[in-house]
Amino acid sequence: MYTVLTVPGIGNSGPDHWQSLWEDGDPAFVRVQQRDWDNPVLAEWLAPLETAVRSAGPRVFIAAHSLGCLLVAHWLAQASVRICGVLFVAVPDPQGENFPARAAGFGVPLVRMPCPTIVVASVDDPYADMGFAQRCAQVWGSRFVEVGKAGHINAASRLGHWVEGKQLLAGLTRAS
Repeated sequence: MYTVLTVPGIGNSGPDHWQSLWEDGDPAFVRVQQRDWDNPVLAEWLAPLETAVRSAGPRVFIAAHSLGCLLVAHWLAQASVRICGVLFVAVPDPQGENFPARAAGFGVPLVRMPCPTIVVASVDDPYADMGFAQRCAQVWGSRFVEVGKAGHINAASRLGHWVEGKQLLAGLTRAS
C-alpha cells in the first residue's frame, strides 16, 4: 500500500479540482494542509509538507499542482526522508508575468530530484510557457509530458477526475 500526498498551490484546490476529486472517497490520497493558503511563504510551507511525509508511511508519492510543485521541489532538494515519486503538474514560472507577487521565496531549485518524477505541462498555461516546463524537467531529471491545451490544469480546465493524470501517477506507483 502507498499514500499519495496532494500538494495544492496558492489558494488551495477547490471541490472541482482534480486533486480534490482524487481525494474524495480514496483514503490513499491525503492533502497537505497549510496555515495560510492565500499568502504563501516557502519557509512556512515546508514544515507541514515535512510533517505530512513523515506521517504518511513508508511508500509515499506526491501529486503537486502549481505553486505546490515549487514547494515540493524545494523540499526534495534538502529532504532527509525519501519518497517514491512525484507528479509535478503545471509548474509556475516565478519570473513569469502572472506569478503571484505575494508568493515569497518560491524560486526554482536547480538540482536533480532524488526520486522518479514527471513534469506535466499544458501548451496554454498562463503561468508558464512550454520552454520553462521543459527546462524544469531537464534540470530535475523528470519525464516530461505535454497535455495539449489544458490551461493551468486546474478546475477551470474542466478536467474532472483527470484520468490522464491519474494514469501518469499510477505509472509512478507501479514503477517503485
